[in-house]
Amino acid sequence: MTNKTPFPNTRNSLTGRTSTNMAESTSAAIATAPPLSTTMDGAVAILSMQSRPYNLLDGLLSMEIIGGLDWARRHDARAVVLRSSLRHFSAGADLDAMVEAAQGTDVLDWHLLEVIRAFDEHPAPIVASVHGVCVGGGFELALACDLIVASQSSKIGSVEVTVGLHPLMGAVQRLAQRAGAARAKEMAMLGRRYDAATLERWNIINRVVPDEEIDTATMVLAQELAHGPSVANAATKRLVAAAINEGVAAADEAMAEIQRPIFQSKDFQTGVSSYRENGIGMASFEGQ
Repeated sequence: MTNKTPFPNTRNSLTGRTSTNMAESTSAAIATAPPLSTTMDGAVAILSMQSRPYNLLDGLLSMEIIGGLDWARRHDARAVVLRSSLRHFSAGADLDAMVEAAQGTDVLDWHLLEVIRAFDEHPAPIVASVHGVCVGGGFELALACDLIVASQSSKIGSVEVTVGLHPLMGAVQRLAQRAGAARAKEMAMLGRRYDAATLERWNIINRVVPDEEIDTATMVLAQELAHGPSVANAATKRLVAAAINEGVAAADEAMAEIQRPIFQSKDFQTGVSSYRENGIGMASFEGQ
């Protein structure tokens, strides 16, 4: 992914202001650009982190991401992409800001749990589009997404141990879910950066693509999700969460209630009618 956003019509996620003058000087852009921009591509909401120089996570960026996900919900997005407009996805937390925020307390009030909940509770599938460096808190943002697409040259890892920390926003438990306890301990305790292909083999990321194809591959996947049956996709997210958080037996018990909206959805009716008339895989869903 290049360091220049290919999506020209961007919007401040909290103020709603639109920026259309892409010829502004670099210095002016740096001075005025919000930490996160948002735009719609059809039914896909694109959230682009642009907090120079490296999308370092702090309290402000955390709130911007929460606001961006709420913006996507209010715009009826049927899929969401989290990406970076800069050279790297994210180099982790702003350590200087962290030290200052943690002075005199043992709690870091950066709304980290609220960030995780915003991802988990969003009804639409969320795709992380990773390129460049993706470590620490940036990696945790990617892990909070439903799917991860990464460029071949990406360097990814939980590196917090190198500064005397461990992952603060759910990486340990999400790595344990995806790759098992041993891999989670390895990644968190050794603090190494891994290539994308390795993490794909470990079931931590979903897809690795050539660097020059990251934007296209991400949007193809996101558009496919956005054109799917949104009510069924939201139910899938809820059921997976129930299985992870409460166990398979509890998820089995919850199935009927979670699936109830699917049978009442217009998309289910459309899918059945299309199957009868045109065969499988030909339905055009409206997300209702």
